[in-house]
Amino acid sequence: MAEIVEEKVIVPTTSKNLLNDKWDVVLSNALIKTGLGFGAGVLASVLLFRRRAWPVWVGVGFGLGRGYSEGDAIFRSNAGVRVVEA
Repeated sequence: MAEIVEEKVIVPTTSKNLLNDKWDVVLSNALIKTGLGFGAGVLASVLLFRRRAWPVWVGVGFGLGRGYSEGDAIFRSNAGVRVVEA
């Protein structure tokens, strides 16, 4: 019996795919960080600040800021990009 061996073809990643992958990571990261900030703000509001609203908004702001800064770092990195030195 003869075995059939399939050859795998390596397709180079296009810049559009790299950008889409980065956007997926950035948006999911920002959503998670914002949710964690919201949860921490609700806990702080209930436990420490007699159910005021401002700890929730501060937590959401910190989460959005953290998500933005990590997203900025992801877009500025050269991971997955071919660099040609002249």
